[in-house]
Amino acid sequence: MRILLVRPPRMKQAVIIGEFMFSEPLGLEMMVTVLKDTHEVEILDMMTDSMSLETKLAAFQPQVVGITSLCIDVEAVLALARQTKTFNPAIQVVAGGTQATLQPQAFIHAAVDHVIQYAARQNITQLMNLLAVALCPSATAELPLIEGIRSRSHQYQEVPPVSFPPCNEYILPDRKSTLQYRSSYSYFGYRPCALLGTSRGCSKTCDFCLRWRLEGSREHYFPMEQVQADIESIEEPNVMIFDNDFLHNPHRVMALCDYLEAAQIHKNWICYASVHSILNHPEAVARFRDLGLQAVLVGYETFSDEELAQYRKKTSRQESLEASRFLKKLGVDVWASFMAHPDWSKEDFRAFRRFIRELNPEISSISPLTPFPGLPLYEQYQDRLLYPREAYAAWSFGQVMIRPGNMSLVGYYGELLKTNFYVNLVCNSLGYVVNKFGPLSLLRLTRGSLLLLIRYLKLMWQAR
Repeated sequence: MRILLVRPPRMKQAVIIGEFMFSEPLGLEMMVTVLKDTHEVEILDMMTDSMSLETKLAAFQPQVVGITSLCIDVEAVLALARQTKTFNPAIQVVAGGTQATLQPQAFIHAAVDHVIQYAARQNITQLMNLLAVALCPSATAELPLIEGIRSRSHQYQEVPPVSFPPCNEYILPDRKSTLQYRSSYSYFGYRPCALLGTSRGCSKTCDFCLRWRLEGSREHYFPMEQVQADIESIEEPNVMIFDNDFLHNPHRVMALCDYLEAAQIHKNWICYASVHSILNHPEAVARFRDLGLQAVLVGYETFSDEELAQYRKKTSRQESLEASRFLKKLGVDVWASFMAHPDWSKEDFRAFRRFIRELNPEISSISPLTPFPGLPLYEQYQDRLLYPREAYAAWSFGQVMIRPGNMSLVGYYGELLKTNFYVNLVCNSLGYVVNKFGPLSLLRLTRGSLLLLIRYLKLMWQAR
């Protein structure tokens, strides 16, 4: 059976982030691993490929089209599903990805035949093998219920998984399936850059975070043999480890370092980490630095101890400063991310800008606090939400979702804009960007800032 796996084109709401972070479609590559031995599988990455879906459908003639999704992709996924059915109504359309796990009901649509709420080797194999039989002209049997998958033939009935965990399984990706696109994948200035997972789940359980709710409130570590095989499949010189907090377990970090040293693997490594892990495992961080750790992305979130407590960050402002100083002492770049609280006043924004100056990260980003549906924050701010949950494209971290409590919406956007320009033009080291990544990265940063300016000006105009 011929199966086409599609990543939708980049949404305009994500263009700004896309100037800096444009990663490989890891979930689709995992599906290729599962299916390639029994089916003919290809990936169409519409974020980098200019080929239209209709052209690809005509050339490949698939029996199944699978489309991955993030929250902001819902309308794009449904549009691609409709295009597919218009081309050939017999094609089975399958929706998957993060949004299908979070809100599978978003894909209840006449053009979508199956919604993969939880993806595992077991149920993906079962679905595709059954579809291969069902698509035969002589087939008469109805497709059965499948764990973790909602099918239109069963009115999208939820089938909770029993024989595997209710989360998306990490399967060794087939990176060769995106060979034609790989030169485009980047993480900030590191290009080309691959993605690597070594665990899922997070015991930090921050109040605003979706990932630990999807993956579990404890770290589940993948076998080191699997991690090593994954690394060996990566040809890129740059790797982003996207574990929630890669430095959480110093023994795992040391074991990985032992392997990298013995195998003489030399790459530029980037990872997510928490303030707590950086400060509590200095030896592991230093060892990883010696083997290529270049930058650590830390969610500092705020300058305020009170807000850190509200977010359940289990850290303090002073510890944030200490973690930044420690990384800088090691020569590891600090990439800081923050959330603007909806109740910030102008003085809070000024205090935040002073804090960033004191923290002195190489790169910073700030986005409005976004209370995704299903989170306690969503219930807390429900009466102040500016967009309904069905306005999927708005949930992009790129616009204000909660009506500000201490200034007008126009004024709040003005403070966000001022702060973003302060961060990008004053705090973010332009010399660092040029020296580390070259002038083209500076141009991308400048373009992203201009796009942000245009976007916020439009939103301010709408908010008048």
